[in-house]
Parts: sequence; C-alpha cells; structure tokens
Amino acid sequence: MKKILTIALLITSQWLVAQTYQPTPENLAARATFQADRFGMFIHWGASSVLGAGEWVMNDRNIKVHDYHHLQDFFNPISFDAKAWVTTAKNAGMKYITFITRHHDGFSNWDTKYSDWKITNTPYGKDVLKALSAECQRQGIKLYLYYSLLDWYRTDYQYWTGRTGQGTGRTERGNWNDYIQFMKNQLTELLTNYGPIAGVWFDGHWDQVAFNETTKKWEGGSKVDWHYPEIYSLIHQLQPNALIGNNHHLLPIEGEDFQMFERDLPGHNTTGWGTDTKSISSLPLETCETINGSWGFNITDGTYKTMKQVVQLLAKDAGLGANLLLNIGPMPNGVVQPEFVKVLDSVGVWMQKNGESIYGTSATDAKLYDWGTTTCKGNTIYIHLLNGSTDAISLEQIPFKKIRQATLLQRGEKFAGAKLQKGVLTLSGLSAINHDPNDTVIKIDCQ
Repeated sequence: MKKILTIALLITSQWLVAQTYQPTPENLAARATFQADRFGMFIHWGASSVLGAGEWVMNDRNIKVHDYHHLQDFFNPISFDAKAWVTTAKNAGMKYITFITRHHDGFSNWDTKYSDWKITNTPYGKDVLKALSAECQRQGIKLYLYYSLLDWYRTDYQYWTGRTGQGTGRTERGNWNDYIQFMKNQLTELLTNYGPIAGVWFDGHWDQVAFNETTKKWEGGSKVDWHYPEIYSLIHQLQPNALIGNNHHLLPIEGEDFQMFERDLPGHNTTGWGTDTKSISSLPLETCETINGSWGFNITDGTYKTMKQVVQLLAKDAGLGANLLLNIGPMPNGVVQPEFVKVLDSVGVWMQKNGESIYGTSATDAKLYDWGTTTCKGNTIYIHLLNGSTDAISLEQIPFKKIRQATLLQRGEKFAGAKLQKGVLTLSGLSAINHDPNDTVIKIDCQ
C-alpha cells in the first residue's frame, strides 16, 4: 500500500510540474473584466423543463432513458425570444449570461453533430444558442456556457461508479475514452461556431467523488480521469480569453481561471465547502444562487426571493470580492416567469442608482459585519448598511489620511457623521438616516 501511494504521489507531482498553466494576456484581461462585472444571469433550461419539476427530475424520479427521450417529441418553446431574455438580464444590471448548453440529462441546447438528443430534433427545431449568442453580442452582454461533465443518458459515461443517475435503466457499459472524445468534440463546436465565448462553467465532477453526509465533506479523489489538462488546453487554444471554472467543490486546479461557490458566500459553510480563508483562492470568485428554491423550472416552487434579499446578497458578494450569478429557470414555452422578471427589474432600478458601489469594486477588508459590508474603488470606500438599526460603526486599517467628502450615494446628500483618524474610519448618527430598506450606501471619498 505504501509503495503504491508513493508511486501515485510521484506521478501527481510530475504532472503538476509538467502542466504549469500560464494564462495569456487576453485571459488575464478577461479575469479583470469578469471581476468588474460583478453581476450575471444563470439560465437553467432544456427538455427537463417540460415536466415542471426542476432539472434533476430524470434522476429524482428514476426515469428510464427510453421514456425520458419522449420529451424531445414535445419540447417546443415556441415563445422563446432571445431578445427578451437578454433584455431582462440587461435591465437587471447584469453584465453576463451563463447558459446551460448541456445539463446532467445530456440534452444539448444547440445543433450539435455529435448527438441526436438535442433541441434541433424537437418540434421547435431551432438552435437557441445561435440566437442567444447573436443577441448577447448585439446588446453587449458576455456569454458564458455551462457544460455538464456527468451524463444520466449516455452509456459511455461511467455511470456505474457515479453517485447519481443509477435509476435511468442503463445496462451497457461503454468506453470512457469515447465519452471524453465526445465532450471534446462538443466543446470544439461550442467554441468555434457561436462567436466570442467568455468562459466555460463545468459541473458534475462531484458525481465521481464520495460525500460524507456526517461531516458534509467531499472525501477522496475522483473515480475517473476527467482529462482536464487536455480539455482545458483545448478551450484555451480555441478561445484564449475564455475563462474556465469548475464546480467541483475543491480549490481550483491547474488550468482554471475562476472559482465558484454553489449557493454559498466565499468562506462560509452552508454547503459543506468550509469556513476558513484557505478554502478561497486568489482567482476571481463567483457565487451562484437561485431566485426561488429551484434551478430549472419548477411549477410548484413559489419561494421567490425579494428585491431586498437579492440586493443584499449582491452587496455581500461584492464585499467579499465575488460576483453574483443569479439563476432563472424559464418555462418550457421559453418565457421567463413574470415573478422572476419582477424581482430582476426592481434590482435593476436599485443598481441604476447604486451600481457604482458594486461594479468594478474590490473588497475593502473581505468581511461581513452585523451591520453590512464594504466595497472600494480607487480612493473611494462604499459602506453598505444592510441593517438600518445600527447607529455607529468603526473600521480599522484604512489606507487613507483623510476624508474629502461623504455622501449618501442614492440621493447625493452630504453625510456629516464620518471621521478618519490614524487609519480608523468611524461613522456615527446612522440611525437618523432615512434608510433605503434594501441597502443604504454611504460613499466616502478619501485622500
């Protein structure tokens, strides 16, 4: 056992040395842009939406492949309107869209040559990704592509060692290398035929990793070789500026350009990721979250987040130096639920007045407080008061000498309760402010 372990460690160390990733100047510039954008839209949608029970319905109900395939016969999103989708994102103040090209059920939302299980074989028959890409370019919204690594449909995916998809009726065991080549072929299509792609958002690595329900930790290595060096290199070759992220619940590995946290703020422990700062890399960060409780369309899920909840989540992410990727699950006809649009439009109104405290900012101290958080940009500090009952706050180690001006950002009114002495910023008289119930932002220009 010890000898085998030693050999494994040696091979791993040699691989790490051989595969040192050097991002291109285009990639580094794209990372900076990604960090500045701060707010994006996640779109979970596909054949699964027909059943109105979320994107995991095939796994959750153990639907057999030959039965699930019938969804292709009546998935017909005749009301799909790329302009409406992109406009909804833009009105909300979002700067990019991450679209599901292929989820865990294997259904491809574009006209792929490598699978018959695709949207162009539905009664609708059109390539929605082509339309979405063109509209994103027209409206100046960046397009990222979600791509599932796992598959509940195909037999060359190594489902027999996976944690999910065991009830979909597959008995044949195909060749894993064929599956890897299939993914390479599809990714080549996506990065060749659909214009500029800002990044690829992978998901599903965790299907081949054991999860300890007691400790809420992922334990051990992957049971399969995902061929990440080859896949990541392919992506960076096809589009050097494209960013790669992988929702594997690990620290980023070689070749990745940003780190995501699923339904979790960076450094927090609501999903078993971990609480200490060692769990956070130096790469750009992103939180993905839903507006209701579901990713894909769920007809019984009415637990919609309020404008206040979304604004405060956005502020907290920015205060921790992270983006917020907020999800919608359009209906099977292609229409975005009006409940989603209502929330997004209201957030957009707030962003029109307060967006400078979010876009292009950095974390001041990467902390959350009982009263809120802070962001900064150049010589400006933004105080996000998420709790209107706080009367006074104090921040230490401020790298400026004095305050030039302090104002309530939304109304432009001067705020006289801010002082900066010996690197300590204090604000008093906060309870007397006419607070924004969502987030009162105080802009402090320093020198």
